[in-house]
Amino acid sequence: MVEIWHNPRCSKSRQALALLEERGIEPKVVRYLDDPPSKARIRAVVKLLGGEAMSLVRTKEALFGELGLKGASDAKLIDAMAEHPELIERPVVITNKGARIGRPTGAIEEVL
Repeated sequence: MVEIWHNPRCSKSRQALALLEERGIEPKVVRYLDDPPSKARIRAVVKLLGGEAMSLVRTKEALFGELGLKGASDAKLIDAMAEHPELIERPVVITNKGARIGRPTGAIEEVL
């Protein structure tokens, strides 16, 4: 199964979804801003990404600075992403081969 954490307002997210569809893949589309992942799910995806929560955080998001997350522990970052899903980098594609952030879009091919 292929899952994409998708924000339809994001061009990179739309490109990643289009790439999946071009490959004949019908992913489970999770609109993570409307249906935020749990802390446990975020932890699992962080592990698939290589184990560092910072790799999943949108550090340029104003809220990142407002919450004082620079240098924060993985636990604090995961708590913040669960409470404020806009902090989650997008798109994220998750397969049985792992997870990749679609920036650049071609990066998701590594797990297809």
